[in-house]
Amino acid sequence: MGVSMGFFVVFLVLVSSPLCFSYYLYPQFYEHSCPQAQEIVKSVVAKAVAKETRMAASLLRLHFHDCFVKGCDGSLLLDSSGTIISEKRSNANRNSARGFEVIDEIKSELEKACPQTVSCADTLALAARDSTLLAGGPYWEVPLGRRDSRSASLSGSNNNIPAPNNTLQTIITKFKLLKLDLTDLVALSGSHTIGLARCTVFRQRLYNQSGNGQPDSSLDATYAAQLRMGCPSSGGDNNLFPLDFVTPAKFDNYYFKNILASKGLLNSDQVLFTKSEATMELVKQFAENNELFLDQFTKSMLKMGNITPLTGHRGEIRKNCRRVNKY
Repeated sequence: MGVSMGFFVVFLVLVSSPLCFSYYLYPQFYEHSCPQAQEIVKSVVAKAVAKETRMAASLLRLHFHDCFVKGCDGSLLLDSSGTIISEKRSNANRNSARGFEVIDEIKSELEKACPQTVSCADTLALAARDSTLLAGGPYWEVPLGRRDSRSASLSGSNNNIPAPNNTLQTIITKFKLLKLDLTDLVALSGSHTIGLARCTVFRQRLYNQSGNGQPDSSLDATYAAQLRMGCPSSGGDNNLFPLDFVTPAKFDNYYFKNILASKGLLNSDQVLFTKSEATMELVKQFAENNELFLDQFTKSMLKMGNITPLTGHRGEIRKNCRRVNKY
């Protein structure tokens, strides 16, 4: 009886362990099936960023917008077809999300080297890490083994991704639903240390935040005047401005220093300092200590990258990131 019960206990431990069935993410996932996978991603991303510096921020953003809708499953990459309505049509992505052609190129090279082995979801995660590193940010080992969704969620993309004009409480709620806390929220917002934003995204802060045609009172007056020169009250919707005007292409903590100086470009940036003592304190800490920010950003990226991934036999490995496989 003792031997049988002992075996039963061991059996339960093994069955309940995700390690037993590899239903978990780990950096060496493609070590044998596609050992060159990470080098392929790195090479294509490096070429794309060398051609256009802004692409680093664009690829990092794709990973964010994928993970915030249905988890990190590559659903963002699907084009509309059949029963699928693409997430690219959402308010958060339409005329804004970019870098899809770079992901296509990466996937093409991966398929040549290792047919139907590396998922589009993992490709996004690796491209985000490599983009961050190329911009001067931290390196981290990316846990791998995600599989690709066979569906997309336009409504999820419209409702779950934090928007530039959201209140802080709304942003906190959207993060909390994904089990991301205040520290994650502030650290991940730090990705705005690189990249550009369109005039239409922050125009309200310059002209009508309080209904009197004047700039938002939380925005530095001199900075607001400079922005108004390139972002008129009407027209110029697609005029681009750096999210961090001091070091726009470098991944560092100037984003937080700008917020302290009332020079956060987006409303969702500045509210981190004006609407909550908890987030205010985090902004101060990251502004004072670049290493602290980079370390927490790494931890929060790893946490975000593990939002409900499809593993094991769930989902599929798409041959083309823009469409599901045909059986």
